[in-house]
Order: sequence, then C-alpha cells, then structure tokens
Amino acid sequence: MDEWERREMHDEVRLSARERLALLQIEANLRQDRRFAHRMGDARPRGWLPAAVLLLGVASVFVAVMGIRTSDPTLLWCFALLWPLTLLQAFRLLCRAARPRPRPSPGPRVTPWL
Repeated sequence: MDEWERREMHDEVRLSARERLALLQIEANLRQDRRFAHRMGDARPRGWLPAAVLLLGVASVFVAVMGIRTSDPTLLWCFALLWPLTLLQAFRLLCRAARPRPRPSPGPRVTPWL
C-alpha cells in the first residue's frame, strides 16, 4: 500500500464492528482459495514438495538397492511403483523452479497479519 492509498483510507468513513467482521470473514475465505491466491500473486511458497522429492528419492534408491541385493520381487515391485511417483514430483519441482517470478514492487511491502 503506497502513501496515496493510506491518505485515501483516512478520508473514508470508518466501518462498524459488524462490517469489519464481515470483511474479515470474506478475506479469510479468499485466503483459503489457493488458486485465487496464486492468481493474485499472494501464494506463499510451500516447503512440502522439495521434502517429498527428497524422501521419495531416498526411498526409491533404498528399495532399488535392497531389491537388487536380495532379488526379492516384492522390493522390485515397490521400486517399480515408487520410481514414477518420484519422477513426477521431481518434474513438478523443476517446473516450479523454472516458473518466472514476479518482481517485487518498489517501496515498503505491507504484509497481512491475519
């Protein structure tokens, strides 16, 4: 929010408690919609995808090595099921990393506290 918007806010009529509560509920509902937040550029990055790729990769390597060492068909089938999932998640992570990021706007950034 820049200085002009702050000045305009002081000129406006203040909201009643009921109106503020309704506005907060609307904002909370909008924040829960991840696609809307992403389109508005307010999506917070989640750290689960890199952790999932790392854990799936470690599990895939472990199951593959143990399956080769023991020649157990169950471990080899586990690897056959786990490896495509690992590749899919790694591809999603690469696509996210390659996506262009919007440049931050100049000036102070106001972060929501709710």
